[in-house]
Order: sequence, then structure tokens, then C-alpha cells
Amino acid sequence: MNYWLFKSEPETWGWDAQVARGEAGEEWDGVRNYQARNNMRAMQLGDLGFFYHSIKEKRVVGVVKVIARAHPDSSTDDPRWECVDIAAVGPFPKPVTLDDCKAEPRLANMVLVNNTRLSVQPVTPEEWQIVCAMGGYRG
Repeated sequence: MNYWLFKSEPETWGWDAQVARGEAGEEWDGVRNYQARNNMRAMQLGDLGFFYHSIKEKRVVGVVKVIARAHPDSSTDDPRWECVDIAAVGPFPKPVTLDDCKAEPRLANMVLVNNTRLSVQPVTPEEWQIVCAMGGYRG
């Protein structure tokens, strides 16, 4: 299994909206960055990801799972863009902020700490365990 982080502006698509989609999940569309797209192309069914509220909140608020592998993004006719579908797994009891991650020395190499602009990014198994522990998530 691989781990990821999905960033979204909560005013556009927040955790509550993701949860409301239930097991049907939602297409993670609208990504227009090649590196983020390539990360989605690498995803497998069942991979887990952090759901991260960006911009004002800057915090991990929940866990999602990949329920459909990369496919054409329905929000564009441009064949270069693909996306995955994700479904909510569970909320973080205590959201983990970007500042929390930056303050944790074991997360110094985490993509989120070093490249806050990348909307879909990999997370190592060690980073996954650390952030889950910080947020009280026991999945």
C-alpha cells in the first residue's frame, strides 16, 4: 500500500462534502499539475491518503482511500489530465496543522513541509504513522 496527501480548499471541496459522498466517493478532478497527475497515475486501489484543507486552515482533517484508479478527468476534454476517485474513511480526532508538521523533526523531509503548493503528493509509511499518531487517528 502507498500513502498520499490530497489538498483542497475547504470552501471549494471540504471534508464534509467528501464524507457526504459516502462509499460512492468523488472524482478528484481539476488537477492541472503534471507532477500531481503523475502521482495519481501511480495510485492503486485501496491506497490511503490524508485529506488536507489548504489555504486558510492548512491542516490534515481526515483519511480517504482510492476507490478508482487514474482515468480521464471529466472536468476537461484535454486528454492529458487524469484523476482518481476517493472516498472518506474517517476524520482525524485532532486535525494536524502544517505548523505541527514543520515542528516535528521526523517530518523534515515530508513533501508537505517542503513543497506546500503540490496538490497531490506522496507520503512515506513513516510519515503516515507519525501524522496519524499526532492526530490521534487509529484507522
